[in-house]
Amino acid sequence: MIYFKTVMKTYKKNSMRIYFNLEIKPGEVVGIIGENGSGKSTLMKIGANLINYDKGCVFIDGEPFTEKAYEKLSFISEQGSYFPFLTSKDHEEFFQVNFENFDKSLYNKLLDYFDIPKNKKISTFSKGQKAKFEVVCGYSKKAKYILMDEPFLGTDVRTRSDFLKLMIGSMNNDDIIVIATHFTDEIENFLTRAILMKDGDIIKDIDIEKLREDGGTLVEELKKASDYKEDILDIIEN
Repeated sequence: MIYFKTVMKTYKKNSMRIYFNLEIKPGEVVGIIGENGSGKSTLMKIGANLINYDKGCVFIDGEPFTEKAYEKLSFISEQGSYFPFLTSKDHEEFFQVNFENFDKSLYNKLLDYFDIPKNKKISTFSKGQKAKFEVVCGYSKKAKYILMDEPFLGTDVRTRSDFLKLMIGSMNNDDIIVIATHFTDEIENFLTRAILMKDGDIIKDIDIEKLREDGGTLVEELKKASDYKEDILDIIEN
């Protein structure tokens, strides 16, 4: 379980305040959805203990975040958590030493599947290769909880679908996947729950199964939450 208890983060530069309570239970696949600047990345980084926050506490399996929690978590980000001047082979050696659950066999199978070079520095990769490599690294650590912050930017539809199928298809009952992404329509079928954010607050917590039963879609809910203007052509015609 991941539990954010009355967590608050203030950005003085733009006077924005992020404030939320959130509990994510074992077995859930949760989408963090919202426009740019809504607080999605802040929530994810707080969950991975990568940034400081002003108030509150994050609990991992009932315990405040400690060094031991890092072994349970894998953070996958569009910004990349890899070392750009190392090769894929170098990363393999690093992960073997530093991550107890690292799956060397899976790591190499995924590198081969996505045609990722093993002996070239990551800095020479294309944007798409870097995005694929970041997900391969994050998933191969075999963490119990996977936090993904816009992980698919620079990848094509097939790659995004392959990664989602891989991760969700191999989930254990007590695992958790949390994905903050703009690709709302593509991930909806993989989610059990969606958290909508706006201006630093959680404005809606959606049970995806119930949403389907009611005939709704996540895209429609996001449009409502963001005051989406349906017909942009009216601006031209009028």
